[in-house]
Amino acid sequence: MEGFDMHGNEEGGVMGKKRVMVVVDGTSHSKHAMMWALTHVTNKGDSLTLLHIVPPHKGPEPSSSTYLVNYLGSLCRDCKPGVEVEALVIQGPKLATVMSQVKKLEVSVLVLGQKKSSSLLSCICGSSGSGYTEDFVNHCINKAECLTIGVRKRSQGTNGYFISTRWQKNFWLLA
Repeated sequence: MEGFDMHGNEEGGVMGKKRVMVVVDGTSHSKHAMMWALTHVTNKGDSLTLLHIVPPHKGPEPSSSTYLVNYLGSLCRDCKPGVEVEALVIQGPKLATVMSQVKKLEVSVLVLGQKKSSSLLSCICGSSGSGYTEDFVNHCINKAECLTIGVRKRSQGTNGYFISTRWQKNFWLLA
């Protein structure tokens, strides 16, 4: 499946290049989302931005964050050489940073890794744990000024992904 080849612009014409942004952290959920975006959304000539957000209370940007996005960027370039890959590390609040970067970079498609929510874990840890909570992903899906897709890999031993958009929640995509 070559996803989202063309889409309309404001003048009603068609443009072929997309800017895809994936919010990444050190979790497997974000790596699955990145690989899904690379294989299902990006095409030759598109731009892929990997955004890693450092919480504002952590102090200056740690070198491990830079290493992470550079490593993931190299992986993307190796997997799909025709896609221009950019890696960004920005310090700030998660939601506000994502929304401002979507607008600033004129992102066409935002892809977020989504983990299965655990009500017990949410009660114990709150919603500030690592990874992206269901509320965060849903807020981005409903408020971002671009097509936003939440991606969750199915359990071990099964193929495919669960995809969530503004129009469809937890749609199973066998790919």
